[in-house]
This record gives sequence, C-alpha cells and structure tokens, in this order.
Amino acid sequence: MSSSPLTGPAWAQKLRDEIGQAVIGQHGVVERLLVALLANGHVLLEGMPGLAKTLLVRSLGSALGVQFERIQFTPDLLPSDVVGTMIYSPKDGAFSPHHGPIFANLLLADEINRAPAKVQSALLEAMQERQVTIGGQTHALPKPFFVMATQNPIEQEGTYPLPEAQTDRFLFKLIVDYPAPADEAAMLQRWGQVTQQPMLRAVSGGEELLNLRRAVDQIHVAPAVQGYILALVRATRDRATPAAGAMRKRQLTFGASPRASLALYQSGRALAWLRGEDFVSPALVQELAPDVLRHRIGLTYEAEAEEMTADKIVAQVVETTQVPAHAHA
Repeated sequence: MSSSPLTGPAWAQKLRDEIGQAVIGQHGVVERLLVALLANGHVLLEGMPGLAKTLLVRSLGSALGVQFERIQFTPDLLPSDVVGTMIYSPKDGAFSPHHGPIFANLLLADEINRAPAKVQSALLEAMQERQVTIGGQTHALPKPFFVMATQNPIEQEGTYPLPEAQTDRFLFKLIVDYPAPADEAAMLQRWGQVTQQPMLRAVSGGEELLNLRRAVDQIHVAPAVQGYILALVRATRDRATPAAGAMRKRQLTFGASPRASLALYQSGRALAWLRGEDFVSPALVQELAPDVLRHRIGLTYEAEAEEMTADKIVAQVVETTQVPAHAHA
C-alpha cells in the first residue's frame, strides 16, 4: 500500500468498491460502518432475516484485512463460549486461559438478541474496556477491536430485548431495510451462480485504520456545535422529566446518556473526515442523530399507545432544538 496520506473520500471509496463486490446497495449503512470504525465504536444492525446483515459485516472484515470472528448467539450459549475459560493441563498440573472468539479485531455477534441477558452481558467489559477477565486475570483485546452485532426485530419470535447497559455501548443502531428493486435484481446476477461466488481482498488494514484516526482527531468542532450536541441530548432527557408546568406530556422513561453526547461528537468528526470536510457542521450532527439516539431512549407506554417511535421523537428533538448560526468558529 502507498505510504502517502489518504484522504477520507479515497479511503472510503476503496473500501466501498471492495465491499460492493459482495454487497449490493446499502450505501448509507456501509458509510455508517466506516464512520464507526474511525470513531472506535460498536454497531448494532437491526433488520429482518435475509437482508445480508451478516454478509455485510463479513465483507467489511475481508476488505479491511483484519482478524474476523463470528459467534452465532443461541439460547444455550454460555459466557465462556464468548470470552473463553480456564483449561486444566494434566502435563503442567495447572490451569491456563483459553481465549474465546472475542479475541479478534472484528467480532460479529450474529443474532445477538437470540441469547439471554447473561450471555449478552459477557460483552459489556469487552465493549467498554477493550479487555476481558478470565479466571480472575485481565486480558487485553487486540487493537483495533469492534463488535458489530445483528439482531432481528424484537417482535420476532424467540428473541430477548438487550439490556440498556449494553445497547448504550453501541455507537450506532442502524436499521437495515429491504433493497431497492434495481439492487435486488442485480443481486440475482451477482449471487445467482452457485459455482462462482465473489471473493474479496484486503484493501486496508488495522494499522492503517489506527493511523487514520489521528486525522479524524484533527477535525474541528466549534464550541457552538459542541453546545448544539449537548442541547440535543439534554432535550431527550427533558422528555423523560418535563419541567413543572410544562405543556408537553412525558414521552420517555429515560433520555440519552452522556455516551450519546460523546458518540455524536466522535462520529461527527469521523463523518466529516470521511466526506473530505475539515469541520463538523450542525447538518452532520442532525444526520447522525437518529443512529446515535434511537437505542438510547425509552418510550413510555403512553407514547407507544399514541404510535410514537424512537425515530419520531428524535426527529421532534432535532426540529425543536435551535441550530447554532456560527458553526466554524
């Protein structure tokens, strides 16, 4: 690979082109996955079965050239199946740690909501601290480390809701929708040959990704835009605890955590760099708000009865929060 500095659009394009050999369409989802890589964040992908969620993450791992592992979450999965366990060696007469599949750069937690909370919680330490504890000993995970999880909608039979402490650790929750008619037609031609399947090659690497983050950290976020990010997040909390005498009814059981503010800040920088811009604009923050906030708020029963959704409330928050006039300074 060339040693010359890469621009955001050039890096994104080479990965898009390679992933596009296997995954047709889903351009917005691919861009968000690249943003998450640059922002050192985890991603939760939600969609009906058969929408290529698994293929998308696997293709990203191949194009990025990092160690990839997949765990199929099932009701009988154990935490040790994820992080590993202590193994007794008769030869040495001692226990030694056996690393689980979580020791990878890119971990695909497939159908994560098909396993109960005890197993899902095995990921908590790894997602936040980038380390796991086996037999009382702490083991650092490889760098970079990402969890990309897929889940089917909760109304699907045989699924469990994720704990709030875990969903909050995901930078984004992305909704994967059905492909456009033209993309689905192209898919038949691409994947219709049983004997010829697309093979992807590595066009980037983990070390390159770690280096690119230094460029992302140079993206300017004006104090006015920082204030705008905080105002958006606080507005979700206001909908959980309306002020005395407020006309609006309580819509949320809880608002977004401080992780949401940090997620908007970091992902805003990453998206700006990816698009060749040198500062974060309010428009970029607005664009990212649904993916950052939809899984970090809880609707009241009354709001659900009125057919409100998390996305509708986020849209209201964005619409009613004053946009700063000076986003450059």
